[in-house]
This record gives sequence, C-alpha cells and structure tokens, in this order.
Amino acid sequence: MIFSLQDKLRITSRLDEFGVQYIEGGWPGSNPKDEEYFRRVKDLALKNSEVVAFGSTRRCGINPSADGNLNALLKSDTKTVTIFGKSWDLHVRSVLKTTLESNLEMVYDSVRYLKDHGLKVFFDAEHFYDGYRNNREYALSVLKAAVEAGADLVVLCDTNGGTLPHDFFDVTKEVVSSISAPVGVHCHNDAGVAVANSLLAVVAGARHVQGTINGIGERCGNADLVQIIPALELKMGIPTSKLPKERLKYLKSLSLYVYEVLHMHPDPYQPYVGENAFAHKGGVHVDAVLKNCAAYEHISPEDVGNLRLFSVSELSGKANILAKAKEFGFKLNKDDPVVNRLLNKIKELEYQGYQLEGADGTLYLLMSKEIGTYKKLFSVLQWRTISESRDGGFSAESSIKVKVGDKEIFVISEGNGPVNAQDRALRKAMSELFPEIDRIQLINYKVSIAEAAQGTASAVRTFIEFSDGKSNWITVGVSTNILEASKTALIDGYDYYLQRLRAQTSK
Repeated sequence: MIFSLQDKLRITSRLDEFGVQYIEGGWPGSNPKDEEYFRRVKDLALKNSEVVAFGSTRRCGINPSADGNLNALLKSDTKTVTIFGKSWDLHVRSVLKTTLESNLEMVYDSVRYLKDHGLKVFFDAEHFYDGYRNNREYALSVLKAAVEAGADLVVLCDTNGGTLPHDFFDVTKEVVSSISAPVGVHCHNDAGVAVANSLLAVVAGARHVQGTINGIGERCGNADLVQIIPALELKMGIPTSKLPKERLKYLKSLSLYVYEVLHMHPDPYQPYVGENAFAHKGGVHVDAVLKNCAAYEHISPEDVGNLRLFSVSELSGKANILAKAKEFGFKLNKDDPVVNRLLNKIKELEYQGYQLEGADGTLYLLMSKEIGTYKKLFSVLQWRTISESRDGGFSAESSIKVKVGDKEIFVISEGNGPVNAQDRALRKAMSELFPEIDRIQLINYKVSIAEAAQGTASAVRTFIEFSDGKSNWITVGVSTNILEASKTALIDGYDYYLQRLRAQTSK
C-alpha cells in the first residue's frame, strides 16, 4: 500500500480526533515524503495525539553523531522517537554481519545519543520473541542495554508473527518482571493471533500496544487496533485515551475512512466494525435478538458505531435505514413505504458501483429526496471540461451553467487539472448566491474502479471529502466518465452542505 502525503496528514487528523495517544508518522531518514510529513504535520495543531518519528539504531562502525538516520530523527523535531534494533542473535550475525557485543553498543549508543538531545525514546526490540527462544540471555541483554542508555520504553516485537499466545504471555510476563522500564508489544499477524497476543501482553503487564487501523501491514498484517481498542476499553476496563470511551461510536467511521483512502473494500467479517459483525440470520437467532439483544451479541453495536442487521427476515435492512434516518434527523418508522423504496434504491446504486457506507453526504441527499424534505436549491444545466497539453505545459478549463431560481449563471474557470477546474467553475457560479460555500474546502479526492473486469471501459468511483472547519462529509460519484463521476460528487458535496444548513435554520 502507498499513502500520499495528503493521505498521511488526513489519517493523522482522524487518529487525533479519535484520541490515539501516539501516531508513528514515518521514517524521516528513508525518503523525502516522510521528511515533508514531519514538516507539514506541525500545521495540524493536534489536540489529543503526539506524533512520533521512526528510525533505526546507528550503522555498524559509525559514530552516532555521523549517522544520517539518527540525525534525521533529530531534524523531524518530534518530542518522541522510536528506534528499532536487533534482539535475535541470528540477525546480528547473519544480517548485520557483526558481533553480539557490537550490536549491544549500537543499541546503547543510539538511545544515549537521542536522550542526550532531550528526546523521549521508545526502543523496538525487533524479532524479540524469536531471539528469546534462541538465546534468552542475549535477547534480555539487548533490552537492558537500551534501558541503561535511558530508553523510556522497550517494545517487544513479534516481527515474524509466529509466536502463539501461551508462549507470548509467558515471555512477556517474564520480561515485565525483569526490566525496570515500561514494556510494550508490537505484533504481526502471520499466525492469526496478533490481536490475542496484544491483549494477553496487557494481562501480562505491558502498558503500550502498537498496531494499525484495520491491521494493515506487510504480509498478513499487524495487530488490528480496531479490535484491540474496544476489547481493552469495553471488556477489560482499560482506557486507551484521555478522551472518554463514548468516542468509540466513531470507530467504524475511522475504519471505513482508512479503507477508502487505500481503495480497499472493507472486510465485512471484521470484528466490531464489519458489516456482518452484528448481522443475524433468520430463525432462532433473530427471534432471540428481537427479544433480548444480549442473547447473540457480545456488545451493543452502537457502542462502536455499527448497526444491527437482520439478513433474512421481513426486517432485512430496515434497521440500517431507520438508524441512519434518526442520525440525520429524519422521522421514519419501519412501516413507512419510503423505507422499502430506500432499500431498493440503495441496492440499485450499489449494483452500479456506489459505496454508501461512510459517504454520509450522498446518503443524506438520497434519503431527503425519497422522504420528501429535499428542496432543490440549484441545478447544473450544462458543463464542459477541456484538458490541453502544449509545448510540455498543461492546462485545464471548465465552463458551467448553473440555474438558481429564475437566474442562470455561466462561468469559465481554469485549474491545475480538470477536476480542479470543475470545482473552481462550480464555486464561482454559486458563490454569488450562496456565499457560505466559501467556507468549504476539498481535503481529499480519490478515484477507484467501481467494478473490475472491463479495463479502461470500467466504471470509476470518485470519493471526495469536504470540510467547513467544523465537520467533514464525503460524497461519491460513479460513471464510466471520470469527469462526470467527479462532477456528481462535487455537486452533491456542496448541495449536502446547503441542505444541512437549510435544515438547521428551519428548526
């Protein structure tokens, strides 16, 4: 997977809003994009999270002050850094091609150098569990070298992801009792137990857990924070943030956001947030859940922002519609004919390639139109967009005709690309009559294939995220023409904002 700089900044903002304590933003010594990230992230004014820079111990035979990687960490200007070092003697000898004693010196020197510059240092002991099995004394000596140098935290990494829970618990518990510094864990999922191991580590005394949203990561992935956080807070009574646990109702939207940025389909079977996590089939399950939800649910789906679904029954899908209608402020009951119309419309749109989960702007407009509360504020009568390359240069121009009431406005605007030109033209045409849209910013734009198999003839799905500085919303558009799909998402994004303002002022 590849995140753009803008992706990383937007995900950082979302993690901060959710209250994640530390955000490991990248490796500034490895590529220009991550160096730019640490420059740009300062402009976000994070409220709840601390950004951490990542790197490695010094290279063999190099003084810390001459090591480019360590100095890049200093230049990142974070208060905390994470560095990893080898704790498995096999890696020291076979990969680093150095002596065990030399590796200990590399760990000590690197931690000490960073501490001398006033930084908080987390030390990731790479391949610790494999190293512990192979040479217990040496693996522990690596941790002790980091602690003696001043490491604020040592993190035990199951880098190969193959340690099973009973061994993982025993080793972690022994380390916690042997090391004076706080202990954390970093688990990979190659044996399918990264989440279980992370939770057991906390039982064993660890107080720091590393992971990723949706478990994304190399090979089989990392420990999934979307599963770990609610397990710790809702089941084990351990807070993971200075924010209250009520924020967990935004867990599903955070998960969906990261999937969309990566152009990945959400896993419907993902615990807590998956579409099927609280889905019940017909028969005794549905009967029991309708009488008492606890009969077949380990938590309430609303606690993590999810919905209860009845897959096969006369109530199939209605729960979703009613829950979103309530969230949007629409009054609906399950017997209202509009509910079935909405269900059929959503199925039709999904067949065309739309993904409405997470796209609340598009879903709100659909619901308001079907329910009858929608009032058309403007119409786009005509649009044209031209892209041109000449003498190595590139330009884009878009013309648009908008009708508001009895007034028609025609404008032409240029942009640095065709979608930017469309957006500028639309804003220019509408701003005279709707000056409030000047508050809106486009903060993310993505294009993906709506349905594979037809190559360049496939329909594309555009995903646009907007913000007015107080709230964010997402709209989607689908077409075989990328500009048509973009135009749809753009228009809906502005329309949604104006419709919500209208709804609020009419109360």
